[in-house]
Amino acid sequence: METTKYFYRNVMFSKNGKKISLIDIYNPDAEAKELEPWLGLVLQLADGQHTIDELFQYMANLYNGNPPPNLDDTVRSVVDRMVKSKFIVLTEKATELPYYLSLPYELMDVEKAIKLIEKDKVQSN
Repeated sequence: METTKYFYRNVMFSKNGKKISLIDIYNPDAEAKELEPWLGLVLQLADGQHTIDELFQYMANLYNGNPPPNLDDTVRSVVDRMVKSKFIVLTEKATELPYYLSLPYELMDVEKAIKLIEKDKVQSN
């Protein structure tokens, strides 16, 4: 894995306390898919403005300078799983997230988000 790459989320999420779930904006009352804590943390951090190297540094700092020896392997595994699932995308340069991916569902203006999603769909066709 190229750790100098930037990473950004490619899915919408809901945040309820420490619980992070994937959400369907068109059917928000459907049962949300709760993510494992590690996946949820990385998804929240996937803002397109930070590299995988910065993710490693951030995670190490959570352990006050004494990270467990397997931390790098764990983070790599989580990132790999999320890339394969297309929950996050790796890029060569920083990426600005569209409004509807930039915030947890609970903080966004849902009508605005849906309009922007529809606009992006039209432009990509």
